[in-house]
Amino acid sequence: MTRTDGYLLDNQQAEAAERFDAFAALFDPTTFRHLEGFGIGSGWRCWEVGAGGTSVVSWLAKKVGPTGKVVATDIDTSRLTPAARPPVEVRVHDVGAQEPPGEGFDLVHARLVLVHVPDRDRALRSMVKALRPGGRLLIEDADPALQPLTCPDEYGPEQQLANRLRHGFRQLLADCGADLSYGRRLPRLMREAGLRGVTAEAYFPIASPACAALESATIRQIRDDLVAAGLATHQDIDRHLANVASGSMDLATAPMISAWGRKP
Repeated sequence: MTRTDGYLLDNQQAEAAERFDAFAALFDPTTFRHLEGFGIGSGWRCWEVGAGGTSVVSWLAKKVGPTGKVVATDIDTSRLTPAARPPVEVRVHDVGAQEPPGEGFDLVHARLVLVHVPDRDRALRSMVKALRPGGRLLIEDADPALQPLTCPDEYGPEQQLANRLRHGFRQLLADCGADLSYGRRLPRLMREAGLRGVTAEAYFPIASPACAALESATIRQIRDDLVAAGLATHQDIDRHLANVASGSMDLATAPMISAWGRKP
C-alpha cells in the first residue's frame, strides 16, 4: 500500500489530542529553552508553523503579551480553537504550498512539521522570507533513520515486536512522502538558505511515561494502516499495546533535532 493523500497522522483522529499532549510533555522544555535563549519578550511577532496543538502557541502568547502577535497556522486548525484569542491569530495555511502569512516576524518556529511536508525546500524558503532582518528561525524535526527503534535495548520478544511495529510505522511514513533523515540536514539547509550563526542539537528521550503515551496513541491511530499494508496483525497490535500498558518496557522516540539561525 502506498498512500498519496498526505499526512498519515491527521488532527481529526481521536488519538491526535493524546499525541499532542505527549509531544508537549516530551519536547516543550527543550523548545522553550531555545526560545528563551533568543530573548523572546513583550511585543515580539511570532509565526508558529504547523502548530497542531496549543501548548507552544499559548506559551508564546504569554511571552509576547498584548503588544505582540502570534500567528498560528496549520492545514487543520481544529485543535487550535482554545488558543484563538488575542494576541493569537489562527489561520488555515499550507507552509509548503502558500506564501507566508505576513513578513517582518521576529521569530518563526516549526516543530515536527517539515519532515511531513512534500515541498520542504519551499517551506523553508517561506519561513526565512517571513523573518525580519535579525529575526530567528527555529526548526525542530525528527530523524527516525538516525535511531529507528522503539526499544534500543532489544532483549526479548516484547521489544522485538515493538521494533517490528516501529519499522512498519516508518514504512508507512515513507509511503506518505516523509523524509526520515531530514533532521540531520537542517543545519546545512539553513546555512544554504542564508541564515547566520546556525547551531543545532539533538534530544533523545528514553524510558519516559510520555514516550509510552505517545507510542500507545500512535499505534492505535495507525492500526488500520499497519494491518491493511500487511505490516502487522490486529493480534500483534493488541499484544504490543498490552506490553506498553504494563509499564515494563523502556520506550524511545526518534531523536528530535533542533536547529536555529538568524536572518542577516
